[in-house]
Amino acid sequence: METFAQTQRTTLKRLPKRGVFDRELVYDILDEGFICHVGFVAEAQPFVIPTGYARVADHLYIHGSQASRMLRTLEQGIDVCVTVTLLDGLVLARSAFHHSMNYRSVVVFGQATVVSGREEKLAALRALSEHMIPGRWDEVRQPTEHELKATSVLTMPLTEASAKVRTGPPIDDEEDYELAVWAGVVPLRLVAGEPIADPRLPHGTAVSDSASKYQRGQRGIDSV
Repeated sequence: METFAQTQRTTLKRLPKRGVFDRELVYDILDEGFICHVGFVAEAQPFVIPTGYARVADHLYIHGSQASRMLRTLEQGIDVCVTVTLLDGLVLARSAFHHSMNYRSVVVFGQATVVSGREEKLAALRALSEHMIPGRWDEVRQPTEHELKATSVLTMPLTEASAKVRTGPPIDDEEDYELAVWAGVVPLRLVAGEPIADPRLPHGTAVSDSASKYQRGQRGIDSV
């Protein structure tokens, strides 16, 4: 089973037993999430910015406006920390102190580089679209040259990463297990509802397959 090399930055200091370095599990978490938080320092000021992303094989891709401060800063090759978290449940213990959450999270360290080639940029944008909703890219108008020039795409290698996972019931103090207090887990999950049409759709426009057949769960693309 292939694993990420454990580094000083990815070694968990608290509850190290929850740390996971299995590459497949890390990729599964990344493929299920939609939003990552990008942490970086610019002019001595720390920032943590939420943004969309996609995984393609062993790389993460993020994109945005050419005017984005985050992207303009990241393309300078500074150190970056990217995190993704999935919330799976609320863990209700017998004591207030031991309440927790079941979750799966990933932390990635590295440096980002600009995707400059036209075809690679198009492929990365397609991957970002397909990560959000599979099949949508082929249903819509493709980016114009002006739109491509106005968009920055950065890639970050997945070489230094780890996951942290909590599952299962609450862990109470031994003497509290006799308390007549309900304890357990309230599962949480993200589900898709019925598509809601844009009010400006031409009359009679059918719901696209990507929207009508959408289901949660999406794996990354193997190559760009």
